[in-house]
Amino acid sequence: MTTVFGNPGSTEETFLKNFPSDFRFVLALQEASVMAIADGYSQGTAHPALVNVHTAAGLGNAMGNLISASMNRTPLIVTAGQQTREMLLLEPWLTNVEPEMLPRPWVKWAYQPVRAEDVPAAFMRAYATAVQPPAGPVFLSLPLDDWEKPAIGGAGMRTVATGVAADPVRLQEFATAVDDSERPVLIFGAAVARDRAWDVAVELAERVGAPVWAAPASERAPFPEDHPLYMGGLPFATGPLAERLRGHDLAVIIGAPVFRYYPYVPGPYLPDGLRLLHITDDPAEAARAPVGDSLVSSAGVAIEMLVGALRRDRRELEPLTPQEHRMAPHPPAVAAAADEVMSARQLFATLRSACEADTVLVEESPSNLADLHAEWPITEPDAFYTFASGGLGWNLPASVGIALAETDSGRRRPVVAIIGDGSFQYSVQSIWTAAQHGLDILFVVPRNGEYAILKAFADLEDTPGVPGLDIPGIDFVALATAYGCHGVRASTPAEVATEVAAARARSGPTLLEVAISAAVPSLL
Repeated sequence: MTTVFGNPGSTEETFLKNFPSDFRFVLALQEASVMAIADGYSQGTAHPALVNVHTAAGLGNAMGNLISASMNRTPLIVTAGQQTREMLLLEPWLTNVEPEMLPRPWVKWAYQPVRAEDVPAAFMRAYATAVQPPAGPVFLSLPLDDWEKPAIGGAGMRTVATGVAADPVRLQEFATAVDDSERPVLIFGAAVARDRAWDVAVELAERVGAPVWAAPASERAPFPEDHPLYMGGLPFATGPLAERLRGHDLAVIIGAPVFRYYPYVPGPYLPDGLRLLHITDDPAEAARAPVGDSLVSSAGVAIEMLVGALRRDRRELEPLTPQEHRMAPHPPAVAAAADEVMSARQLFATLRSACEADTVLVEESPSNLADLHAEWPITEPDAFYTFASGGLGWNLPASVGIALAETDSGRRRPVVAIIGDGSFQYSVQSIWTAAQHGLDILFVVPRNGEYAILKAFADLEDTPGVPGLDIPGIDFVALATAYGCHGVRASTPAEVATEVAAARARSGPTLLEVAISAAVPSLL
């Protein structure tokens, strides 16, 4: 790891002293942006990334996106400075008083070395912990005076496995259950995408002849949405989800929790007559599942083993009728009466037709999620990213890291980040990093001037009169210009298509602001 994502503070400068010429420091202007840029880069390269943030307060700034990194299963080595060891007993200014406590429970391991001489070995343990299943961030607190101490010999280097195989006996029991079922259904989660297992997932679905659902609120697309067996994304509420699975006798969920819920809508976990089998690389995820029989394994490994263990071949590829909103857990909002303002649906249809076929889509526009998925099906692997946590402010900076990964890898696919006008404000400073690195990102801001998704929750929760749900008066073009990006507005489909073409032709990031009609979506 020769790239450091960071925002340096006084307690980190000794770590960064005499920064090596063959390393790269990627600066972001606030720690939340640092964390998400590193997360996007790690996901885009499929390798762990190194993060350096300021002591206590800086780590606190980063916590929201640390939560997202944890739920995204992203292997990050997060480091923060600490006050001088000689003063720690006094708890001077900027001391991280309980350094291992602050980032928990969102890191796999947190540690402040007992001796300066333990720092190299701590890094090795941090790396080994971060990359082993289930992958995730780890944290090291590093006192600023440690770097002046002599090391004890060279750092010990070793390798660890990054996958875990299924118990073959248990897996054969699962395969037998699939063979014996009459109406099976498959549910794939983001781990299928992280394991680069799209092809074998398609092979399993075709072998079983079963409809395929994406797990609720999946942060990566786990299956090609133009495949004849694809149905869409399951809703993230108990009763409605069980209703979607009615009529099946066996459900196999691979690479996702059972299940990711958010609004409380009562009902059974499963419909009558349905048995559930759960495959995950996270023992804690298996333990907290309220129903079903579990098996611990990496998603890609388990799918390959299942394909090999099945006796029955049911290639019944009769095209199914997918839900229009595909991965989204709820249908599109009813469009407002026609006026001079574009609808979200019109905007996304125009963007999909104007953008190149291999464009990578990053999304954080909760109010318009269903409209986006209705118009922009994900048909290639590693072409869609969003957050697993639901915590706003991840996707904008993450798109910067993803675009940097596209550049470093040589793939150079174009990146489009669709960020709602509310979401945009959480990590706005990250677009400066995109400008400084000349990254070819198109940031699209559908501006409806409100937190429409919160108005939808107000309807569901019967809470009229909630204040603070409108956000007028923000000039996104001015913000883009201030941070060094090219900023433009468009108000018609033709103007949007023209600006997309212009963004492709120029170097560096472009922000496109588009006013859209306000519409409150249903949550279910």
